[in-house]
Amino acid sequence: MAHPSARSFASILIATFLIVPPSFAFDTPLSDTAIREAYFLGQRRDDTMARLLNRYTQLLPPPDSGPHISSVTFLTPFALLVQQSSQRINYSAQQAQKEHHGDQEIVAITIEILLTQSYGALIPRRTDSRSGSPIGFQFRNPDFWKDFKYRVFDGDDELKPDSLTGDPNYSCAGNQGACDLYGATIHIELPAAAFTSGTATIEVDPKVSDPTSVDFDLTGFR
Repeated sequence: MAHPSARSFASILIATFLIVPPSFAFDTPLSDTAIREAYFLGQRRDDTMARLLNRYTQLLPPPDSGPHISSVTFLTPFALLVQQSSQRINYSAQQAQKEHHGDQEIVAITIEILLTQSYGALIPRRTDSRSGSPIGFQFRNPDFWKDFKYRVFDGDDELKPDSLTGDPNYSCAGNQGACDLYGATIHIELPAAAFTSGTATIEVDPKVSDPTSVDFDLTGFR
């Protein structure tokens, strides 16, 4: 039979574990020290900063058919602050600390989609409903990305994004040349506190071809 003092110690230990706040795979909320580190890394605008941010991006090979999900980027609050600092001039560490709100920290996911030969900017269409009618073409809707399905997982748990937006990407020849649609960039935002496991998965389903799934090991992220 356990000694009463042993039982009391066990009860206290269990209660301590129950009140410990959830742990996160990366830094959130950012400490004052982490904010300063991110600020100075961003202000360097050099290879050190580029190498750091590149760790948060996965590049994907083109598919056999369908659109090409070419890259997925998963930016933690620390990486986001590095990026934001690099984009601002006349910006101080004091400003960075003053403007940062830990309770509003987010994860920003960016997905780059490229058109391909089998899923191009022009869509073949018959000129009329007769079977022998000639084939014509129509331009692909620049909002084609809205037909895709996007899912984000923390471990095995699916998360609902706070925001999901997209922008078509065009390639233009000169100042007065025609612009051709070549892809789209998707932006997804979620609360940083939603990621409590060590892994995240982003899945993109074009519906016209196989889904693409990208896994991130968050344990190595700041």
